[in-house]
Amino acid sequence: MDWRDEGVLLSVRGHGESAAIIEVFTAAHGRHAGVVRGGASRRIAPILQPGAQLALTWRARLEDHIGAFTIEPIRERASAVLSDRLALAGLNAVATLLAFALPEREAHPALYRTSIAMFDALVAGGDWPLAYLRWEMLLLEELGFGLDLTSCAVTGTRDDLAYVSPKTGRAVSRDGAGDWADRLLPLPPVLLGQGPATAEELAAGLRLTGHFLDRHLAPALGQRPLPEARRRLVAALMKAGRA
Repeated sequence: MDWRDEGVLLSVRGHGESAAIIEVFTAAHGRHAGVVRGGASRRIAPILQPGAQLALTWRARLEDHIGAFTIEPIRERASAVLSDRLALAGLNAVATLLAFALPEREAHPALYRTSIAMFDALVAGGDWPLAYLRWEMLLLEELGFGLDLTSCAVTGTRDDLAYVSPKTGRAVSRDGAGDWADRLLPLPPVLLGQGPATAEELAAGLRLTGHFLDRHLAPALGQRPLPEARRRLVAALMKAGRA
């Protein structure tokens, strides 16, 4: 068995004296693991950094074996964000959440394209926190936990949507919420495409996606806690006044 693809490196760990096991997110083969022989060497180890774009050849005797990768670097990203703590935290959060959430060997082409764009936005710098929030929204959607913000779950109206049900992920209007408003999650207007994102709206959006990542997605994966890298990113964004 063998295939060739392009992918982004999510994680790496040592294997034996000189090899490494890497996890990558590929365009056509999803999240995939494999052994890189010599991956701990001085020549290859600097290439194997989260966020690196790689050309990959995977080979195994049988399809269900872990197999071995031959790699060629296309683009490295980690060194480009080392001097920007916020962007580095973002890169680590994206890579770690993908490794945490994606099922093995299941293609997600739309999420792959958006993830590559997200990694590139982090390298480019600038105003990327809103793109990150939308990336988390897409991650939830791709894995079956998407939010329905099209109309009020109570009244059916499309107007004045202000909340989200923490149980169903459906939007609720201000009138529809009534006395239950304090039990619902605030819906920031930016997620409805209304105006630029303020820091307060980004913070509310991240609390919203964080709830569904933690209370819905993580239990479906075996009730594991969310990766610490995500908490560190949110804390860094809030400290910097970006959320």
